[in-house]
Amino acid sequence: MPDRTIDFGKYGAQGVKGHEAVARRLDALADFITSPVTTRRGLMARLHYLTRTPRARAAAYDAGLTVTDRTLKAWLAGTRNPTKHNLARVEAAYRTVRRHNVARYLLARLNRAGRGTRVEIHPLNQSGVSTAHQRAVEFRTLNIRHWEAIIDAWSTGDDRALGDAWIEQIIDLGSQWGQYEYVTNIGFAA
Repeated sequence: MPDRTIDFGKYGAQGVKGHEAVARRLDALADFITSPVTTRRGLMARLHYLTRTPRARAAAYDAGLTVTDRTLKAWLAGTRNPTKHNLARVEAAYRTVRRHNVARYLLARLNRAGRGTRVEIHPLNQSGVSTAHQRAVEFRTLNIRHWEAIIDAWSTGDDRALGDAWIEQIIDLGSQWGQYEYVTNIGFAA
């Protein structure tokens, strides 16, 4: 796969890897809490999500939130505030647990009983590339019917597996698949 080793952006093209754009879109569909963790409201919402049941608390612990019950109670009561490091751990644990919890729902929603979901691939931004080095890369649509590998990699946070799953799906674009490894945006309505 020689296209995966090209020095992207050498001539001024702008974009992100396709699997990163897919992960952002899936994160948007996961409907995370919008208040930042640095606000009291955002912190309380995340802590309630992570501690409302023993199963949620165990998942938060597995995701890296390894503070004592006493500390959690103090945070929930507002008598103590978490450090920046602990705020980052709360956010990471929340995102991990939320991804795991919505993965099965998103998989069913995107597979649509075998019909799949139409994906819009917006090509990379070549406005900063000189005319001599620009490529003709058009807007493409693709129907993805098998989301299992993408959702599994996204829910576990495995960036490499997500990249491989994304490349496996866009191989259907034929010889042009390498042109869509980097994109401006990925869109799909699920």
